[in-house]
Amino acid sequence: MKTLRTPSRFFGFSRPRLATVLVGILALAAGTATPSAIAQAIPAGGSPAQAAPDDAELNQRFARWIADFGTSARAAGITEETLRLAFDGVRFIPRVTELDSAQPEFTRAVWDYLDSAVSAQRIGRGQDRLLQSRPAIDAAAARYGVPAEILVAIWGMESNYGSNTGDIPTIAALASLGFEGRREAWARGQLLAALKILQNRDIDRAQMVGSWAGAMGQTQFLPTNFLAYAVDADGDGRRDIWGSLPDVMASTANFLAKAGWQAGQPWGLEVRLPPGFDLALADGEQRRPALAWAAQGVQSMDGAPLPALADSTLLLPAGARGPAFMVGPNFRTVLRYNNSTSYALAIGLLAQGLAGGPAVQTAWPRDLQPLSRSQLLALQTALNTRGFDSGTPDGTMGPATRRGIRLYQRSQGLPADGFPTLELLQGLQ
Repeated sequence: MKTLRTPSRFFGFSRPRLATVLVGILALAAGTATPSAIAQAIPAGGSPAQAAPDDAELNQRFARWIADFGTSARAAGITEETLRLAFDGVRFIPRVTELDSAQPEFTRAVWDYLDSAVSAQRIGRGQDRLLQSRPAIDAAAARYGVPAEILVAIWGMESNYGSNTGDIPTIAALASLGFEGRREAWARGQLLAALKILQNRDIDRAQMVGSWAGAMGQTQFLPTNFLAYAVDADGDGRRDIWGSLPDVMASTANFLAKAGWQAGQPWGLEVRLPPGFDLALADGEQRRPALAWAAQGVQSMDGAPLPALADSTLLLPAGARGPAFMVGPNFRTVLRYNNSTSYALAIGLLAQGLAGGPAVQTAWPRDLQPLSRSQLLALQTALNTRGFDSGTPDGTMGPATRRGIRLYQRSQGLPADGFPTLELLQGLQ
């Protein structure tokens, strides 16, 4: 048998140095070593890309980013002990940056979103959890003036009543987003806030987990919101939105109260618009007292007087063929929790269901297919070309696009509901 000679160098590294690098990479994968250990194992003049085509060079750059961030964190008052606890064994998570950069081509219809968000199963489970946890929930509701059903609705939407809070380490997720660079300034601010939470000993690093975007706990607070609004309601000296339901409920209620929740006022309600109503007024921006809407023929679904909202707007989330809603300041407060009309509607309707109230009564136009991002981009471009300003085309629906659609609809004698449809796009093209 021919004896093979073992080379003294592999990929430009000596056998001892290569062994050190490989052991370090394996330790990093196991979570028992830091990226800096890999960086130190590779000489400055060497070729990390040769040592491992992608990972070694990536880990080296990630380690340098963390070192740079550490310098600014120290200047902001973060101690060496906190930095060591936070970053020991931390790893770059590619999936985090993939999710952050992903732009789904197809959008979800509001009725599909609400079907799952406000399902009978979610309402039933929420009612059970409300009964089981009345003391903590009612205490937060009374202290901050936010209805118990609203708090439970947010709890249900954000983590399915505490059963799905996320399992991605918050420090690693935010460091990965900052290192990737697309939203580095934002990620750095959130990461610094996360370090302050660790330094305050509100939570251990091993328990500081959440979503890929850094949202944490049973009602998914970003670290900066945690610092601003989290509350120690159970008196144990820690603000624990992961494991203490009193802290979860008080923190969520405090956020809404500080964001402008008005005690005693409803979020809104489904309404019936009179024949011939100018749908351009239902743009979510025309703010009027409920009495003014009533004077124009707007009615509640059961014929009862409209609630005494001094500053309300009308919404047509699915256009002229779908339900109409009158919403007030508390609806806009929920938007500060999550700036999505579909989300805010889900919170209001879920809370309504938890309290035994009615579901949406007007049928949704389920035969309509939502436009994809590329179709919406084509719609925006066509509107601008025809002189109906819809802002810079970006494939995302916003106020400027709705205004452009309404201008075009008026020019064609169509109901000016501002709702994008395939038929509308085809007409423009």
